[in-house]
Amino acid sequence: MKNNIKQQRKLKKISQEDLAMQCKVSRQTINAIENNKYDPSLALAFELAINLNTTVDELFIL
Repeated sequence: MKNNIKQQRKLKKISQEDLAMQCKVSRQTINAIENNKYDPSLALAFELAINLNTTVDELFIL
């Protein structure tokens, strides 16, 4: 599943480390999600959307 997390994160000027801490995951997890190597759980997808102040629909492209 493709996503816009990296673009949204950069627009908000948030580092991978900061986003990871806010979502209670590792920086490597954020990196893997951004590079389409890992699909997050539904709970993590909502957590990412909340912390990036957007919707899950805006972050993920089916």
